[in-house]
Amino acid sequence: MPERSSRTLAGVLLIVGAVLCFSCMDASAKWLGRVLNPWQTIAVRYVFSFALTGLFFNPLTRPGLMRTQHLGLQCGRALCVVVATASGWTALRFIELTQLTAITFAAPLLVALMAAPLLGEKIGPRRVVAVAVGFCGVLIVTRPFSGAIHPAGLLALVAAVANAIYSILTRRLAAFDAPETTMFYTGLVGSVVMLPVAPFVWETPTSALTWGVLAVLGSFGALAHWLLILAHRHAPASLLAPFYYAQILGAVVLGIAVFGEVPDRWTITGALIVTGSGLYLVYRERVRRKPVPSSDLQA
Repeated sequence: MPERSSRTLAGVLLIVGAVLCFSCMDASAKWLGRVLNPWQTIAVRYVFSFALTGLFFNPLTRPGLMRTQHLGLQCGRALCVVVATASGWTALRFIELTQLTAITFAAPLLVALMAAPLLGEKIGPRRVVAVAVGFCGVLIVTRPFSGAIHPAGLLALVAAVANAIYSILTRRLAAFDAPETTMFYTGLVGSVVMLPVAPFVWETPTSALTWGVLAVLGSFGALAHWLLILAHRHAPASLLAPFYYAQILGAVVLGIAVFGEVPDRWTITGALIVTGSGLYLVYRERVRRKPVPSSDLQA
């Protein structure tokens, strides 16, 4: 029992570390957006992360790494990550870090809706209500008819949709391919897609600080995905899921500390509603998977 508890604690700490790395990566991308084209930043993120990851995960050191039963799904999943990154980081030039994070966390709500047609999962009335409440939170953050947020907020919604499809495909692939294989294809496809774009948007950084932030950004990307893999080796996904929302707290702290972006009451309220809805969906998912009488399984 103590060993199991220590593994669970290690999993929680690893997942928190992973999501905080994602927050740091987004903050780095926002800072770089002031001096570089975001598409250049995205290209560097993928190529640098893939090269760094390749030092440890490659077909030479891990025979069979590229073997996959669903190449199309792997490529589609990786393309969803590219779309989410491109949309989110372009939006960051115009909206606050906290706003982007709160909007993109609509992805778990979309996953709850997509789970029925794509994964054959039952969606009960409680989950439908939770999703509806969560989308109300997104509307509070964006306030689409008030002009309170830049139209680039729509790109954040695109990122949320792409993240949702990515999550669905990840769940499909988990039954067939190793996490290291999925991680490898994420970097490979992202690099192949973004490398041809780089020459058309490339601006050579003029300061050592900019080069340093680019390197840090790529490092955070590789480290975050590696920590995710380690976390899921130590603890079940259902236990780790609530801790993903630590990324919103990380975004708030970094937004204030790095950019002086103090979220207004609407952003905070909407983010809390989105977080609450997401956590409720996590709770209902755990209840649904428990071996209880069918009358109690109204997820």
